[in-house]
Amino acid sequence: MTDAPRTGPPSGPLAGVRIIDMSTVVLGPFATLILADLGAEVIKIEPPGKGDTMRYAGASPTGDLGPIYMALNRNKRSVTLDAKTPGGKAALTQLLKTADVFFHNVRLAGMERLGFGYEQVKALKDDIVYVHCAGFGQGGPYEKRQAYDDLIQGASGFADLNAIRSGGRPEYAASLVADKTAGLFATYATLAAMFHKATTGKGQFVQVPMLECFTFFNMVENLYGETFMPGNGKLAYTRSVNPNRRPYPTTDGYIGLVPYSDQQWATFFEIGGMPDVFQDPRFNTYAARTENTGALYALIEDVTAKRSTDEWLALLDKANIPAMRYNTLPQVLTDAHLVATGFFQEAEHPEAGRYRTMKHPVHFAATPASLRLPPPRPGADNEMILESLGLGV
Repeated sequence: MTDAPRTGPPSGPLAGVRIIDMSTVVLGPFATLILADLGAEVIKIEPPGKGDTMRYAGASPTGDLGPIYMALNRNKRSVTLDAKTPGGKAALTQLLKTADVFFHNVRLAGMERLGFGYEQVKALKDDIVYVHCAGFGQGGPYEKRQAYDDLIQGASGFADLNAIRSGGRPEYAASLVADKTAGLFATYATLAAMFHKATTGKGQFVQVPMLECFTFFNMVENLYGETFMPGNGKLAYTRSVNPNRRPYPTTDGYIGLVPYSDQQWATFFEIGGMPDVFQDPRFNTYAARTENTGALYALIEDVTAKRSTDEWLALLDKANIPAMRYNTLPQVLTDAHLVATGFFQEAEHPEAGRYRTMKHPVHFAATPASLRLPPPRPGADNEMILESLGLGV
């Protein structure tokens, strides 16, 4: 585990961009985390008092720097203000006049009442990129509802995939996958609007609706048999919902493996001592394997259970068949590749002490991402930011 870089000037392709960020919890902060890593100056606006509720999800040395907050809010500055008060409204107004992007997940009607709807902010900064993370798109019956990860997993059909696979009850994924996926949509949407601004000089209103984004994500492969009209009713990609699509047992653990080409499948069964399997018409073409994945994956389990994980990895690597060791969550922290690439890093927080963080995963040869600021305490940058605008704290 390597040390993260210390505080320094912004670097990355977005250096020089200022983002005023009024998003909280996971979806919005995940998007602005990526933008901050890429060099943008992200000023996180939090309400006075406790601030972002995600600060308190999990124990922390300071009480207000919870582990999930730590992961989502590095490279940002925190300003606390109440936009409902004259002073808070004045401060936010001045900040927006200096901004390239205004990013938030507050209901539009509420922002308009505060005086910070799109047209109102555009009047302050004509070329502003105004990004609104919503639960649901405009014009539908859900438009004014609240949205959370669990609700979106259920409404998008994502939770149904477990019921299709297991024949049991629907379940939510053991991850905030809807929040984080929609956050990635918000990231690219912001970048696309910034590119439009760079080429035309014009800002715009951008809405990122969580249900629509996550349904798009979910249905890319799972629209499947309802793609061509009239549909055949076979929703869900047969391979991905197969109950046997899971890590395969070995004599001492589990392994992930994905023979893909015809040659890789034939070689795998030869190595496994079952060379005749691939002659079976259920398995000898890609189309046939797709329709018979249940039987095929069950045979894989029979084969892998005969050797150890290390034996399989050596054999499969030699045969050029994609395979990976199965890691438990604790083992991820010591994975040989992640250790070698310095993915997990340690840094020193001035108040919370030593903590673990992750290197930005994307490599930019000319404009590298940087880890330069620790996650801030609430209002940590009030004095510096507000005084730079000629305002009192």
